Amino acid sequence: MLETKTLVKICGITSIEQAVQVAELGTNAIGIISVDESPRYISPEKKKIIFKTLKDLYPNVERVSVVKNSPIDSIIKGFLGEPNETIIQLHGDEDIDYCQKLKKRIPDVGLWKAFRIKNKKDLEKIKPYENFIDAILLDSWNKETYGGSGKRIKQQYLEDLSFSKPWWIAGGVSTEWIVEILKNIKPNGIDISSSVETSPGIKDIHKVGLIIKEIKNTNF
Repeated sequence: MLETKTLVKICGITSIEQAVQVAELGTNAIGIISVDESPRYISPEKKKIIFKTLKDLYPNVERVSVVKNSPIDSIIKGFLGEPNETIIQLHGDEDIDYCQKLKKRIPDVGLWKAFRIKNKKDLEKIKPYENFIDAILLDSWNKETYGGSGKRIKQQYLEDLSFSKPWWIAGGVSTEWIVEILKNIKPNGIDISSSVETSPGIKDIHKVGLIIKEIKNTNF
């Protein structure tokens, strides 16, 4: 992975073909949705095939399985044997105790926790988690969905943030917002999904290439 550039994650991949295409474009992480009510959900069997393909062809690309309020045994069962994911991303209301227990059960898999930000006070809830997770993902709050809504967090909540762990920004990230994000917000990583889609789970590969190139070629 590039250490001096902002990292890029493309989330909501649903096919082997698109996973390989996105990896070829230079993304740092690829996310698969393991939340069954999501329009981007894919089965554990298909997830395993996609992640195994990425593991073989692009081993340096993080393979992120996104779950929400899922029993720990269910997550482990979803591996179908040895995990091919390198990261579990918690995108629900999981508490610190849950994070500790999951980390103990799968110590060799990274743990990211998403936080939905509705107001400035929501950011204060993150600090207690920092010793128990490997990265933070800030997403926009939406009453209809826990993610993939295309809604942005208010930018004034995001400036001058400081965490002890790497942090990512998600929610409505499009090419029009990239320069502002890189110049004034400066996250460690940018998580992109719906803004590069033709329909849920189907990426416009041309758009993906443009946004990855813009992120990696912009310096401040």
